[in-house]
Amino acid sequence: MRLQGKVALVTGAASGMGAATARLFGREGAKEVFVADLLETEGSVVVEEIRKAGGKATFLRLDVTKETDWKAAIDAVEATGPLDVLVNNAGISGSAEQDLYDTDAWNRLMAVNATGVFLGMKHGIALMKKGGRGGSVINLSSISGIVGQGYIHVGYNASKGAVRLITKAGAAQHGPDRIRVNSVHPGLMPPMRTSGRTADPAQRAKTLKGVPLGRAGEVDEVAYAILFLASDESSYVTGAELVVDGGWTAV
Repeated sequence: MRLQGKVALVTGAASGMGAATARLFGREGAKEVFVADLLETEGSVVVEEIRKAGGKATFLRLDVTKETDWKAAIDAVEATGPLDVLVNNAGISGSAEQDLYDTDAWNRLMAVNATGVFLGMKHGIALMKKGGRGGSVINLSSISGIVGQGYIHVGYNASKGAVRLITKAGAAQHGPDRIRVNSVHPGLMPPMRTSGRTADPAQRAKTLKGVPLGRAGEVDEVAYAILFLASDESSYVTGAELVVDGGWTAV
């Protein structure tokens, strides 16, 4: 059990990579997995799946863009015990936007993908420091936080790039608190609920040609990367970028 006794909070955990991560954390012995999302029905299903598999989980309704929601979520976590693992996974795609310079889309992308992570770090790290036993923060960026693409709203690249660098700042600032902060950068994965062009078969086939492993990734493959960073196996890893893209950024 790689997370035995640890309390974890996963945002955007009602579907996709977040749900896969929450389920994996439950199987790996987490003391409690807080499944945080706006989608109450779907999130509650994930909680029941974790419980039926023998794990412990609680649903939290959380809009990551709202500081009041974060405060309420952290209060709920604190009632269980010190926070050991925070996974800032919640995010929206920029590939459904027709106008790649639409201002409203920029504001939405930055609010969810960047400010949501900032608020998670602000409140999650404060609770970790209060607990006094360190912790691990894993922020979900993207290959789009490393390189640009011509078919995605610029706000997606900007927001995921912001995640990459606030991760490094957090690692530098909180190493003395024994809090590690790392980012994970998925490549071509199953489309997000908010995907547009990245869900289009023609675009996916074009992107796939650039993947050395010759296939798209699976959400469980990202979840296992997150698990490594959440566990004590990565105790000397902080400020790192773990890329899970089948080699796409290597060529």
